[in-house]
Amino acid sequence: MYKLYGFPVSNYYNMVKLALLEKGLDFEEVITRPSQEESYLAKSPMGKIPCLEVKEGPISETNVILDYLEEVSGDRPFYPEDAFQRAKVRELMKATELYLELVARRLLGGALFGQEMSEALKDEVRGQLDKGCAALNKLLRFSPYAAGETFTYADFMLYYTVTLANIVTQKALDVSLEDKLPGLADWLALMEQNAHILSINGERDAALKAMIG
Repeated sequence: MYKLYGFPVSNYYNMVKLALLEKGLDFEEVITRPSQEESYLAKSPMGKIPCLEVKEGPISETNVILDYLEEVSGDRPFYPEDAFQRAKVRELMKATELYLELVARRLLGGALFGQEMSEALKDEVRGQLDKGCAALNKLLRFSPYAAGETFTYADFMLYYTVTLANIVTQKALDVSLEDKLPGLADWLALMEQNAHILSINGERDAALKAMIG
């Protein structure tokens, strides 16, 4: 049985949790915050979450974990078989992380936890968000899934990026990602027909409510 380290508020944790559920793999959740304790650094060298412990040892970094799960459990694949299409899924995943997730994350503390946000920071993030969404619109397909006709890891990453980033951008910038990414609203409705996503969201929302108070 796998052990998944992290906690339900983390969007990266939820990407991996969704993969484990969708693949029907047995796993135990070990509720863990990012930590610099030596015992956890032995599992995740930067102290980040998620971390997946398999029988051979621990694996960190979300993309690496997803690739591992694909290699050991290919009976329900979440990458296309074709090499080019597989690369396009990975391209979309990387663009989502670099140009949307990491951009919105700069305002996470202010939007959710009341940390100070300068107008200069907001303006900078707003500009980066415009460029990032323009780039994503060149890659997104929404036909009906993010990368095309099949449900892939690009959907996992995009879903748990936009659902958190949209809260941040709306609160900090009064900007909705649904206005910047045409087709996003219908795609979100499709994703939220997935029973595993609904279950994860319930746990995430309860944990976030307890965290914020």
